[in-house]
Amino acid sequence: MTGASRYDFVVIGAGSAGCAVAAGLAEREAGSVLVIEAGPSDRTPLVKMPFGLVWLMGSKHRDWRFTSTPQANLNGRQLNIPRGRMLGGSGSINSMVWFRGRADDFDHWSVPGWDWADVEPAFEEVEARLTPDRLATPHPVTEALSTMFRANDPLQSPSPERESAGVFRYNMRGGRRWSAADAFLRPAMARGIEVVTGRQVARIALAGDRARTVHFTDGGSVEATRGIVLSSGSFGSTEILLNSGIGPAGDLRAAGRDVVLDREEVGANLHDHPGAGIHYQGSGSGYGLDLSLAHRWAAAPLRWLVQGKGIFASPTVEGGAFFTADGGDGPPDIQSHFIPFLIGWQGERYIRGRGYFADATLCRPKSRGRLKLGKAGIEIDFGLFNDPSDLDTLTKGWLRLRALMEATDFGPMKAREAFPSAAVTTEDEARSYIRDRCGTAYHPVGTLRMGTDGGAPVTPRLKFRGVEGLWVADASIMPAVTSANTNAPSMMIGHRAGRMIAADA
Repeated sequence: MTGASRYDFVVIGAGSAGCAVAAGLAEREAGSVLVIEAGPSDRTPLVKMPFGLVWLMGSKHRDWRFTSTPQANLNGRQLNIPRGRMLGGSGSINSMVWFRGRADDFDHWSVPGWDWADVEPAFEEVEARLTPDRLATPHPVTEALSTMFRANDPLQSPSPERESAGVFRYNMRGGRRWSAADAFLRPAMARGIEVVTGRQVARIALAGDRARTVHFTDGGSVEATRGIVLSSGSFGSTEILLNSGIGPAGDLRAAGRDVVLDREEVGANLHDHPGAGIHYQGSGSGYGLDLSLAHRWAAAPLRWLVQGKGIFASPTVEGGAFFTADGGDGPPDIQSHFIPFLIGWQGERYIRGRGYFADATLCRPKSRGRLKLGKAGIEIDFGLFNDPSDLDTLTKGWLRLRALMEATDFGPMKAREAFPSAAVTTEDEARSYIRDRCGTAYHPVGTLRMGTDGGAPVTPRLKFRGVEGLWVADASIMPAVTSANTNAPSMMIGHRAGRMIAADA
């Protein structure tokens, strides 16, 4: 920050959507733009190194390290929720899996201007910058996933549109992460936008009915003359509004906040992809802490630095599958993420041996939760399995995943199921196992949904209802989560938002 206290636009959050918003405003010469990021820069080798996410997730300075409230339908368990806290946001700590979602995801939103025909050109424009492609050097055991379905094309990446399996696509270049900070933010900085890191936003203050001033937790402030854009994600954008006195009046008063604007749905509609996994262990299978791989681990840093290949070029989630839970002919309702590494299942992060892991996650959960402001901060309740049909579908999907994995031709790399193994044999036991082990895919959406009805906090043009000069552009606006990983849709939303805001401001 140059010391200026006034800008035409202030973008709060330099994550996947915020970076794209900033680029859109800069390219349309919309005026002076300040982008505010609470975390530090992304300039660290662990961000560029795909495997570095193993150390970034849960780190003190680059992960918000959120925790859910006790989940009633998971036997009271609390879930850890990593969220990126640096330039690039969660796109700087994720596995870089690239899926647009299903075409009918967007049609089912039933929001004017957001049908598949409307968003497809924006995806193409985003992908022209990021050039996502099939993972260049997957483990052979990941390549073998393509044998899961007979009609599967081993060279074609899986798609949520059809039953398919294999190696996924990623936003990487030369074995290195290529995030929205690389593709959007840095080119925008070259056009003159300013970026400040290490400044956390406390609240937004209104002047009449217009969003005007951004206040920082350190006591400083900055003014936006034309508009403020919230791009801090389903948690961050919503928390800032609640701290600004904008949200459900009863909840705000209970949290000790003055009510500036009573908006009941702020924080509602929270959901994510729930999932549960299966662990496999066997010599000669995937990666792991094993003497047979000692030379490869020792060479991994140099091989990645020089060639962009090897273990450290793996984003951990190397592939997976889409299929129907019941084996029927409809569109897939289950996504599986495949990790060719042995992962501990008894509370230990690292265990000795080699293996792989696959999960089953629900593509379109029906359950909804809420984000609220408590006296100690935000309270994140996913409401997992509040709709019992979610648990029914996921249980069937998990059991089918187990059967599909058993039938997949891994050849000599095939490993035995190590957990839960014989402890789960019946559907009832699988249901209980999922309650005990279920987590989320780290795709929280929906807390500031857009829509045409008066209850929706955000309009189809991404304007926050009831406040002039305030827009929201991130995954919080999704009425329903897309049927796969959400990083690509988040960038698409930010890309379209920059254009809309520049036109409407």
